[in-house]
Amino acid sequence: MKSRTHVRSFIAGVCGMVLTLLPFSPVALSAELIMLEQDACPWCERWHEEIGVVYEKTAEGKIAPLRIVNIHGSVPDDLKGIRIERFTPTFILVEDGKEIDRLRGYTGDEFFWFLLGEMLDKLPEKPASDS
Repeated sequence: MKSRTHVRSFIAGVCGMVLTLLPFSPVALSAELIMLEQDACPWCERWHEEIGVVYEKTAEGKIAPLRIVNIHGSVPDDLKGIRIERFTPTFILVEDGKEIDRLRGYTGDEFFWFLLGEMLDKLPEKPASDS
């Protein structure tokens, strides 16, 4: 019998593959998903096991690539205007250096993908290119 972690990784992978097939409206390409985490955070570890293994391969990961920031480390200069929380994990959707939305906590893959989709819907659409 497979371990619970392997089953979760498999399910996260399948969810990620399905989500890559879903249509998304065109959005600005300068978006980024910032994950605030800290050492020994069990919910951060669970996110990495269930979502982190597939995130970059999903449509969401292509729209808003992930950057991980440890809240006990130094804050990158380009994030100085973003409020850093002590609650982890916190996910902050940033576009052109401006915070669009944030998600506090992680309760499982289904809620994460749904809430991330709502966050991405708030990104401004990029202008249609004249071809």
